[in-house]
Amino acid sequence: MEHITLLLGIVIVTALAFDFTNGFHDTANAMATTISTGALRPKAAVAMSAVLNLVGAFLSVEVAKTISGGIINEQGIRVEVIFAALVGAILWNLLTWLLGLPSSSSHALFGGLIGAAVSSAGWSAVNGSTIVTKVLIPAVAAPIVAGLAAMLATRLSYAVGSRADEKATAKGYRAGSIASAGLVSLAHGTNDAQKTMGIITLALVTGGVIAPGSNPPTWVIISAGLAIALGTYLGGWRIIRTLGKGLTDLAPQQGFAAQTSAATAILASSHIGFSLSTTQVCSGAVMGAGLGRKGGVVRWSTATRMFAAWGLTLPAAGLVGAGAELLTKQGTWGTAATGVLLIAGAAVIWSLSRRKPVTVENVNDVEAEPAGVVTTAIAAVSPPPAGPLATADTATDPATDPTGPKATIPAQSTGPKATIPARTPDSSAEPTSPATV
Repeated sequence: MEHITLLLGIVIVTALAFDFTNGFHDTANAMATTISTGALRPKAAVAMSAVLNLVGAFLSVEVAKTISGGIINEQGIRVEVIFAALVGAILWNLLTWLLGLPSSSSHALFGGLIGAAVSSAGWSAVNGSTIVTKVLIPAVAAPIVAGLAAMLATRLSYAVGSRADEKATAKGYRAGSIASAGLVSLAHGTNDAQKTMGIITLALVTGGVIAPGSNPPTWVIISAGLAIALGTYLGGWRIIRTLGKGLTDLAPQQGFAAQTSAATAILASSHIGFSLSTTQVCSGAVMGAGLGRKGGVVRWSTATRMFAAWGLTLPAAGLVGAGAELLTKQGTWGTAATGVLLIAGAAVIWSLSRRKPVTVENVNDVEAEPAGVVTTAIAAVSPPPAGPLATADTATDPATDPTGPKATIPAQSTGPKATIPARTPDSSAEPTSPATV
């Protein structure tokens, strides 16, 4: 600790600030479904998640070693490069939080690190094979695997509980949802908290404080675990709303299936050192659970915006990191200017978020989304319901509607045919003989 310079200290503090944003950005991964299904109260949910994130930070260091010694080559990398990378990651995290998009904090960090390293030392500073095998492939495969597992688990849970008492099964699944949410929080600590450990360890290596290939020091593990736990406790309510209510509507069975599938994928990846995006895994599991229930739907307009954020995260954070690195190259004043820009950008984003705040009181309030093209098309070709006549517009009085009486479609018990009364040019005249369709 006595060899840490002022610049290295600033980088460590900035890394912990990123870890804090990672915590409130990713609270939704573990607790969105538990909060949206009513299994836990919001404050209790984030408190439990914070504690388990801290515990998970001590369970493994494999992901930290991947970041500190695998993503980029430490030789020739300056401490300022790490600072520039963190600037890109933090600003992207705050921007996507403002928009309520569950983007990947991990990929924001990787993007900022890659962009700053390339800007500093060229493409030779990046280990391409490690990025492909331990970042890009898991980024594509993990949400698909978690989504399919959650969809199958949801269908299985509904099939097994179809003849059981609905209230009893709902109570049991709520308890299971709480347990699985705790498992996701623990898994999140083993994966995401280690990313900050890795970046601080990398900064210590580049600053000459510890030898290359060293494990994170104990004080690094403790500080990273506390930072992500604090961020988790404060709760990223905007992203919790999107993931818990804005993407699909979840019943307790679906919440349990989604969280169990996500936790399994995250823990398996942490064990083998894959630095995957817990956000993408949990989002994929939520979508899979939404599609697994009969009649369940996914709000694809929200999902499309989320996919776009996923695709933009690496390059966007990389561009900001590269720009910050170009500024730090100018010397001490450039590094100071980069810090000022980071603080100013964070302040602007925070002030914008206050215009329409999302808090613990309104986290489960979701504005109605207009029907999309696909939903409208499906409704147009759906067969008419059985039973009495289904009117096209029951809220309109034919006598006062200037367009004339509305067509009615009677349900035919003898066949799929429906009759639509033919209309005359004069809207006030009685309809003539019905036209058979």
